[in-house]
Amino acid sequence: MLRGISTHVFLQQRLHAGLLDAMVAGGAQTIEIFAARHHLDYTDRAEVKEIAKWFRSNDCRATLHQPLYDGVQAPAQWSKHVPVTLNLIAAEKGRRIEAMDETKRALEIAEQIDIDSIVLHLGTRDDEWGERTLDLAMTAIEHIKAFAHPLGVKTLIETLPSPVTMPEHLLDILRIGHLDTVGVCLDVGHMNLPGMPPVAEAFALLGKKIKEVHLHDNAGERDEHCWPGEGTVNWDAVREGMATLRVDVKGVLEIGFLPETDAKSVSARSAKTFGMLEAVPAA
Repeated sequence: MLRGISTHVFLQQRLHAGLLDAMVAGGAQTIEIFAARHHLDYTDRAEVKEIAKWFRSNDCRATLHQPLYDGVQAPAQWSKHVPVTLNLIAAEKGRRIEAMDETKRALEIAEQIDIDSIVLHLGTRDDEWGERTLDLAMTAIEHIKAFAHPLGVKTLIETLPSPVTMPEHLLDILRIGHLDTVGVCLDVGHMNLPGMPPVAEAFALLGKKIKEVHLHDNAGERDEHCWPGEGTVNWDAVREGMATLRVDVKGVLEIGFLPETDAKSVSARSAKTFGMLEAVPAA
C-alpha cells in the first residue's frame, strides 16, 4: 500500500506548505488534494503555483478529488453543513454542465502539479439506478477522461452509498461503456453504511479495478469520516483486501475536518493509524 492522506482533514483551512509538511510527517507518500475553492482556489494560478512548488521540492505524489461545491460560497460562509451542490449525472442538463465545468477547472491544476489521478463522484444518494443514469454516467466519465488524459491524469470512480455507485453497478458502467482505462476508488467507510455490501465482498468483486482506497470509519449509520478504529468498519477484512492489491495502490486516509484540528495532531494520528493498518495479524 502506498500511504496517502487527503487534505479533506484540513478542509476548513487554506491549504499551505505547512499542512502538506504535516501530512508527510505523518507518513504520507501521496496526498489527495480535495478540490474546494475556499480550501485551494484552483482558479488562482499564483496560489496553485505555490502548492506546485512544494510538490516539486518534496518526494510526495499527488492525486485530486473532484470538487463537490460550486465555488460560489465565500470562505466565511462555508462550513461542514453546506450540502453538495455539484452532480455530474444530475437530471437537469444545466446542473450537469455546471458540475463538468467546475471539475475541469479543478483539473487544470495538473498543468502545474503532477497529478496521478482524479476521483469522481457519480451522483448522490438520491439518484436511482437505471438506463438513463447509466447513459449519463458513461457520458460524464468519457468527457472527464478526454480532458484528463492529455494532462497525464487517470480517472477513478468512487464507490458511494448510493444505488448508482454500488460495486456491481460501477462494473456495469465500465463494462458497457468500454471504459477499460478507468479505475475504481473503493471507499471502505461507505461500504459500512446501510444497503452497501460488506467490504470483503467489495474487494473481491472490484479486484484489479481498484487503484485507490479511501480509509475512514463510522458507526454503520451515517458517513462520519472518523479515524480508522473509532467505528465498526471491519479493519481485518480491509487489511486482507488490501493485501490482494498491487503494492502501488494508494490507501488514503480521508478523515473528517473539525475546527480544532491542528497539523501536529494529524501527523501523530496518521502515523499511528498507518501502523495499525499495516500490522501483521498474530498467528
